Amino acid sequence: MKRDKLIFKLLDEEQQRQEEGLELIASENFVSRQVMEAAGSVATNKYAEGLPGKRYYGGCQIVDEIETIAIERAKQLFNAEWVNVQPHSGAQANAAVMLACLNPGDKILGFDLSHGGHLTHGSAVNFSGKLYEPHFYGVRKDTGYVDYDQLKKVALAEKPKMIICGASAYSRDWDYEFIREVADEIGALVLADISHPAGLIARGLLKDPLPHCHIVTTTTHKTLRGPRGGMIILGKDFENPWGLKTPKGEVKMMSALLDMAVFPGTQGGPLEHIIAAKAIAFGEALSEGYMKYILQVKKNGAAIAKAFTDRGYEIVSGGTDNHLVLIDLRNKNITGKAAENALVNADITINKNMVPYDDKSPFVTSGIRIGTAAVTTRGMKEKQMEDIVELIDEVINDPENEHSLNKIRKRVHKLTERFPLYREKGID
Repeated sequence: MKRDKLIFKLLDEEQQRQEEGLELIASENFVSRQVMEAAGSVATNKYAEGLPGKRYYGGCQIVDEIETIAIERAKQLFNAEWVNVQPHSGAQANAAVMLACLNPGDKILGFDLSHGGHLTHGSAVNFSGKLYEPHFYGVRKDTGYVDYDQLKKVALAEKPKMIICGASAYSRDWDYEFIREVADEIGALVLADISHPAGLIARGLLKDPLPHCHIVTTTTHKTLRGPRGGMIILGKDFENPWGLKTPKGEVKMMSALLDMAVFPGTQGGPLEHIIAAKAIAFGEALSEGYMKYILQVKKNGAAIAKAFTDRGYEIVSGGTDNHLVLIDLRNKNITGKAAENALVNADITINKNMVPYDDKSPFVTSGIRIGTAAVTTRGMKEKQMEDIVELIDEVINDPENEHSLNKIRKRVHKLTERFPLYREKGID
C-alpha cells in the first residue's frame, strides 16, 4: 500500500503551525505523546458495541480492560459513583442525556448562546432547539455575571423539565447549589455541562457541581488535556424519577437509562482507541504534575485578564475565575472577525465570539475569546501572558499593516521556540 504523501505532508504542516504559533483558542489544548499514541493505536480496529463484560461482539476482553480502567480513573478523578466514557464528543454526551431524560417537545432552560452558552443547550439550529422547547437565561448587563434572578423567574414561569448550566464563553464560576434549589422547586433535573472548566473542577480549583447537579457532562479535550471526546458523570446514582422498571419489576437506575441512551440510543460502537487515550489522560490528570499545570492555567488566566484590562480592554464580567476571558472590542473600533483574521496572520490563533447584548451578527461579532490551557501546556507562565497581550494589542491597533504583522509573527516564533511542543525537548 502506497503511503499517502499528500495527507502526511499536510499533517506535517499542521504540526509546524502548532509548533510555531500561539494557540489561544479556549477549547483547545496539546495532548501528551502517549495520549496521541493511544489515539492512533490498534484499538481503532476493534468493534465493541455494549459495555465492558456485556458486548455484542467477541474478542473484547482486552478493550474491556482498557475501558474499565478509563471508567475507574474518571470516577476517581471526579469522586463520582458512575461514569460513561463512550460519548464521541460533548455534544453526543448532551444528546444522550436529553434522550434519556426528555420527550420531544419538553421544555428546557439553558444559558443563552449569545451570552456565552453552547449550541447543545437549546440553540434553534441544534437538535436541542429543534427536538425540545428551549427557554433561556443570560447575564446581567451591568455585571456580566449570570442573572440568577432571571433564571429563577423563567424557571418558575415555564417549568422546564431540565435546567442546563455551563458555558463555552463564560469566565466565572457557577452557583450550582442555587440552581438545584430552583430545580427542586419545579421538579426539574439539572444538567451541568462542565466541558471547559472540567480540569479545574476535578482538581478542586472551582466549585464542584456533582453534589448538586443530577447529571454532569464534559468533553475530555479542553482543560482535561485528553483526546477529543465526551463523558457523562453521576456523582451519585439514583432511581429514575419516572418509575421506569426492568422486566423483573425493579425501578431502573438513572445510570442504566444513560447507558442505553449512549448505546444504542445515539451511538453505535465506541471508539476504543480514543477511550484508551482518555484512560491515559485521566491518569495524567490524577498526577501531581497535572495539579501544578492546572494551577498555572488559572494563574495565567488571571494574568492575561489583568494585562488586557491594564491596556484598556473591556473584559466581560471584569475578569476570570477559570482559564478564559471574553473581550468586548467595541471600544477598540474593531470587530471580532477582523481581529481574528489579523491575529491569524500573525500566527496568533484565537476565535471571534459574540459578547452579551452584541449588536453584530455571529459571523462578525464584537468580541474575541482567549484561553490559557494550551500555552500553559507549553510551559508559559505569567510573564509570557503579558508578552502575549502586548503582541495581540499591537495587532489590534494596526490590523491591516502587513509589514507590522510580519514583524509580530517573527516575534511570536521567537517566543514559541523557547517553549517547544513535540519537537526536541517538548511535552512528554
